[in-house]
Order: sequence, then structure tokens, then C-alpha cells
Amino acid sequence: MTSRLFFLMYFSLLSCFSFAQSKYAYVRGTVLDENETPVSRASVTILGRNAGTFTNDSGAFYITVPAERAFALVFSFTGYKTDQRNFLLSVREEEQIVVRLQRGSKNLETVVITDQRVRQEAGMLSLNPKNAINIPSPITGIESLIKVFVGSNNELTSQYSVRGGNYDENLIYVNDFEVFRPYLVRSGQQEGLSFINPEMTRSVNFSNGGFQARYGDKMSSVLDIQYRKPKGFAGSAYVGLLEQGFHLEGASSNNRFSFLAGVRNRSNRNLFGSQETKGNYVPSSSDLQMLLTYQLNDKWSAEFLGNISGTSFKLRPEFSKQTSSVFSPLYTANLGLDIFFDGREEDNYSTNMMGLSIISQVRKNLRLKWLLSRFENDEEESVDIIGAYLFGDREFDKSKPSFGLITNPLGAGVYQNYARNRLNIQLLNAGHKGYLDKGLHFFQWGINVERQTIKDKLNEWEYQDSAGYSLPYNPGDLSLYKVLKSNADLELTRFTGYLQDNIAFSDSSGFTLQAGIRYNYNTLNKELLLSPRVGFSWTPAAWKKDFVFRGAAGIYNQPPFYRELRRYDGTINKDLKAQKSWQLVGGFDYNFKAVNRPFRFTAEAYYKNMRDVVSYDIDNVRLRYSGENNAKAYAAGVEMRLFGEIVKDAESWVSLGLMRTREDISNDFYYNYRNAAGDIISAESEDQVVADSLKQTVGWLRRPSDRLINFGMFFQDYLSTNKNIKMYLNTLYGSNLSYNIPNSVKYRNALKIPPYIRIDIGFSALLLDSDRSKRRSHSPFRRFENIWATLEVFNLIDRANTISYLLIKDFSNTTYTIPNRLTPRLLNVKFIARF
Repeated sequence: MTSRLFFLMYFSLLSCFSFAQSKYAYVRGTVLDENETPVSRASVTILGRNAGTFTNDSGAFYITVPAERAFALVFSFTGYKTDQRNFLLSVREEEQIVVRLQRGSKNLETVVITDQRVRQEAGMLSLNPKNAINIPSPITGIESLIKVFVGSNNELTSQYSVRGGNYDENLIYVNDFEVFRPYLVRSGQQEGLSFINPEMTRSVNFSNGGFQARYGDKMSSVLDIQYRKPKGFAGSAYVGLLEQGFHLEGASSNNRFSFLAGVRNRSNRNLFGSQETKGNYVPSSSDLQMLLTYQLNDKWSAEFLGNISGTSFKLRPEFSKQTSSVFSPLYTANLGLDIFFDGREEDNYSTNMMGLSIISQVRKNLRLKWLLSRFENDEEESVDIIGAYLFGDREFDKSKPSFGLITNPLGAGVYQNYARNRLNIQLLNAGHKGYLDKGLHFFQWGINVERQTIKDKLNEWEYQDSAGYSLPYNPGDLSLYKVLKSNADLELTRFTGYLQDNIAFSDSSGFTLQAGIRYNYNTLNKELLLSPRVGFSWTPAAWKKDFVFRGAAGIYNQPPFYRELRRYDGTINKDLKAQKSWQLVGGFDYNFKAVNRPFRFTAEAYYKNMRDVVSYDIDNVRLRYSGENNAKAYAAGVEMRLFGEIVKDAESWVSLGLMRTREDISNDFYYNYRNAAGDIISAESEDQVVADSLKQTVGWLRRPSDRLINFGMFFQDYLSTNKNIKMYLNTLYGSNLSYNIPNSVKYRNALKIPPYIRIDIGFSALLLDSDRSKRRSHSPFRRFENIWATLEVFNLIDRANTISYLLIKDFSNTTYTIPNRLTPRLLNVKFIARF
């Protein structure tokens, strides 16, 4: 019912933006140049609409316009500056005006050209990176655009899950170099900047399934980023409450050398100030990236990509007040949990990456590329926090002096979390890629060798004391609730490669075929993997409508990396095999026009069948693997997307996905115990005698990423009288997720995380346009292209979304769940300048 009301409300809101006007007025007039000469065939249009007219040979025009609402007329002609006039007319009122156009260059609108090859690849999306700075989201970046299509359940992280997969099943490439994320991060609060700098990005191609053999060995998605190669000097700077950034680019006079550099800094302190856990948060993250290119001669060029980033998270928690309501026919209560802390947490994550590529254009149809890169990730966690808690009924009657306090205690205790973890990962990679165009055939190949060195030191323990007894309770002993100790030094080498042929048949057939195969071998478990993949597209030449049908099928294997190898107890399983899957994808792409505006509709259905799956649990953004190939799984769904100008000259898109993903874990069973009367009892019950037991097999369960509905929308609009005042709306809806009770077979799917509903809105105003003729010679802004100011409202509806649960036991050993909430409504201000 909640989801129905949400969609009804949202589409009712959208209908307010549509233009349905039955009352009219009229504007007539003449368009002249600076010499009072009539301008023939000048364009006269209503701002934001296709409706308009042209002036006649005498420069005169007559146009019907909406009445009783503000609107603007835009006058334009080649070689002259655009002029805009605002109006507010009564019904049947007629306004007469004279417009004088001034000579000058006309600013051209930015045109985004969609590569036809993107339409021919199943699961492929091409995104405009310029929207990354505009989309309202607490995490600014390319990933915010992707979440509109794949969904999200956490606005504090740049990570995402695709078609039933998890965060570790996604590939990311920047200029053909694979990049990685920190591994020890437990929550979105600890995350820093994403590797990808949107201000340096030229193109974004995202495949959410059915990707080709030239991409690597993961099971869910590929994000392929290409940075720009500058042609001249330019730059940008932005300053906001959450993030600041600056970038410069330039090229030599002969265009043989170019540089592209960006620096960013981010602090989420303003976000955390309204969190349920109060304390002193000191988060910070910064990075420096640089892309250097040099054209050695007509055939040889070199490229260097470097990145240095560091993230620090410091926290001295003070107290936390959390509340959950319970409603049932037998029991209703407002449960509260008050925790008072002592101690601190300090985490540090640093990433360094260097990549060098040499490109040789041997012939017009033959291109060779050699790549050498080094990646290092160094992470430290230091936690020593003690919490004393009181749990019970909270008073919500403001007329009582006990308002906000816990009046009926149900449980009390003390716990201590301790961690001293260290992880260092070094990757040295050397590879070669080739491209050969032979008319109807386009061959691609690659070989790669990667040396991985991992040093992992894990030292964690947790102490719990409930009602004066340490848990687990052993008379005479002081026991720790959880202990993880592990030291692991791993060295392995991976050998990978691929061969692929993209075949374009005759134009009359409209058929293309992509076929290829990958291999993967590593020295740790000595497993050789072969992954054949095939894709096709068909464009019906005889059809009047612009349809492209496409599909893909293939084997997608994912060899284990560090995180999958580590079991729950911290030990390393060096014999862990790759997770394996075969996948099918099919759909179509349809370009059309509606109300004289371009639109694009895509639809795809997919199926994944997985074996040797490594089961896992999600706690916030931390993935905890079983470290065993102990499950089989599947995922199936349908995705539909609409791209287009809902408002003229303002690109928007809508995405809807339906999915189910299930897993069957081997040997997952439990026993139901009964007393002599046949009633089910607990095996730990001291006042009951077990008379019988019955083995229960669990079978198929929801996976942690199982979400039936994903809806996303990015909508742009602007004032009817001023195109330089814009609005951006970002909406996400995801139905409930399952939440697993840790270390419990019987209650693995016992909890549900409620639907995730998020609406962020932003308003931008142009403070300085690109017309430099009006600026004084000594103006400090004379070199700037434009300056924008933006006000953003995050979580517009102030919904308390849940990310995880805290499990609390009362004095009678009954377990209660207290939700951990995400961010409430917040404001952000930023300024963006380009020069």
C-alpha cells in the first residue's frame, strides 16, 4: 500500500509540470537589427516548448501564447545574440513589442552524441558525465547517476549492487586500468571519495549484464570510464559544504603534450551531525589525480595516469538514542535504547595508483597498446569503544516530566568493541591489447599478468555483559562474545586474456554479432577458467520505426579475491574456487519522438544461474563471506528505462526494475525441539525437558540483495521565464530487503529492512554567463566561462531509512531489534565556476 501511494503521489506531481493551457493571449511585433533593418526568418519560440514561429520578410511576427501565467519568448537569428522577453498576459490580451537583436556569436547548446554501438550491446548504458555535478545526492559522482538505474539502499556510499549481485561483483576501469576500493570499510560513514573524478571524465559506459569478453572476470557489471584529452587551457572549481574540488587542463601549442589534473577534498561532518549516535566526528578524504599524454610521433604516443588518495575517519562517540515501535494485537510499545559511550575509533585508508600505457597506431586499421600499472591499498582500523546501555519503554507524552526517558527498563548491559586491523594490498599488472579492423570484422585481443601481494593482520574481539553476566555465560569463566584473530600473507599470480570478434554483416541485414572467449588462471587455487560469451543485435531495415533488438549469453566466472577468501572466524581458505554463472540477456532499444522531442525507451529481461556461490551477509556496507563454495543461486528480472526531454532541452530519465534472486545454501538445517506435551521449546531451556527433535531443512532463501522493485528518476526543469534557473530532482525507491540474523540458520531471513525511499532536490542559478563583452577589463571574473550557485535539499521527505539492525536481549533473554537509521533532511550549498 505504501508503494502504491508513493507512485500515485509522484506521478501526480509530475503531471503538474506538463503544459495544458486552454486560455490564450497574443503577442505581435517586429524584429530589427542594430541598424533598424527588419530581420527576416528570425526564430520566435516560447521558452521550454517547441511551439514558435518565424518573422516574415518585413521582420513581423504574430504568435499565440498562454494567458494568466508567466512565460518567455526567445528571439534568435544566426550571427546575432539571443534575446529573451518575459510576459504575463490576461486572457485574449494582445501585446505589441519591438525587438532589436545585437550582433555577436550565438552560444551553441551542448550536444551529446550517442554511439550507435552502445545501442547494439545488451545491458549497455552511455551516460553524460556533466550530469554528475548536477544530480542532487550526498555522494557527488558518477556512481550517483548509476544508482538511478540500479537502485540503492545507502546514500552514504558510492558502492552499488546490480541485478542481484553485491558490491564486489562490479568491475571499474579508468582509461583501461582496473581500479579498486578499500576493503575494511564497515559503514558508509567511513567511506571517502570515489576514485572517479567527474570533472575529468569524457565518457561513461556502464554495462549491467551480458558484457563482452574484452571485459574482466566479475559476475554483475562493468563501469568503463575514459578521461578527456585536452585541446586547450581550461579549468573548473567548486566549493560546497560537503565537498570541494579544482581541476586544470591544457595542451601545448602543437598539441603533442596535454595534461589533466584534479584535486578534491571531502568532509561528511555536516552529514553526521544529525546522526542518532552523537559525538565528535572528524571524517576527511582528499585525492590528487593526473593524466599526462604525449604524442611521440605520428604513430606512437604515451599516457600516464596517477592517483594519490587518503581517507581518515575519527570518532569519539558520546551517546545514542534509538527508538523502535512495536505494534501487534497482543502488544504495543515504543521501545527505546540509550547508549552512553567511552573510547574512540580511528581509521585510515590510503590508495596509490600509477599506470603507464604506450599506444602504437601501426596502420590505419591496426592499433596496439601496452599497459603497466601498480596499485597499493593500505588500510588501518583502530577501535576501542565501551558502551553502557539501557533498554525499555520510552515515554513520548510531552506533558510528563519523564518525556524522552526510558520508564520501564527491559534490559541493561555493557559491551566493549576492540579492533586493531591492518591490511596491505599491492597489485603489479602488465598487459597488452590490440585492435584490428578488417572491414566486416573488428578483432580485439588482450593478455595480462598480475602479481598480487596481500598482508592481512586481524585482531578483533567483543565483550558483552547483560544484566551482570558476561555472554556467553559460563559459570566461573569470563568469556568474550566474539574473537577474531588472523595473520595472512598471500602471494599469487593471475594470468588472463581474451580474443573477440565483432562482426558487422551487410547493411541490408542490420545484423551484428560479437563473439569472444576469456581465460583466467591463478597460482593460489590453480583453477583454469574459460568464459565464452556471445552477443548480437538486429536493426530491422524495413521498419519505419527505429528499433534495435539485442541479446547476449555467456559464462561469467569470478575468481576469489581477498575478501571472499576470509571466513567468519578470520581464517583464510586458500582452496576456495571461483563463483561461476551462465547468463542470458535479451531486449530492445527504441528511439522515437513525442511532442516533437527525442525519446528513447529500452527494455531487457535477464536470467543468471550461479553455482559454487560463496554465501555472505551485509552489515551496512561490510560484506562478511562464509569463505566456502557452499551455495547455488539464481537471479531473474526485467528492466525498463525511458530517456528524453520531458521538458524541452532538459534531459531526464526514468528506470523501473523487477527482480527476484534466491540462494540454496548446502547443509543449512536446524532442529525443532519439543517437550513431552508436543510444544516447541528452546534447546537451552532450563525448565523444560527435550522429549523429541525434528530436523528442518531450510531450502531456498532470499539473498541479501533481493529486491523486488527498483524505481529511479532523474528529472530536470527550469523556470518558464528564465532558462538559467534550473531544478534537478533525484528519486529512488526500493522495496524491502531481507536482513539475516548473524550465525543463525533458522532465522537467516527473519528480518526485513523496510522500503528505501529517497527524494533529493537541487536548485541552480546562473550567476555569470559566458558573454564576456559586458565585463569590465579589470573585473576579477573576466576569464570565467560561467558561475553557478546551487542549493540542495537532501532527503526532502525526511524519511528515516533503515540500513541495519541492532539486536538487544532483555532480562528474560527475549531478543528485540532496534533499527540503525540513515541521514535525515539536510541542506547543502555549493558554487561551481568554469574558466
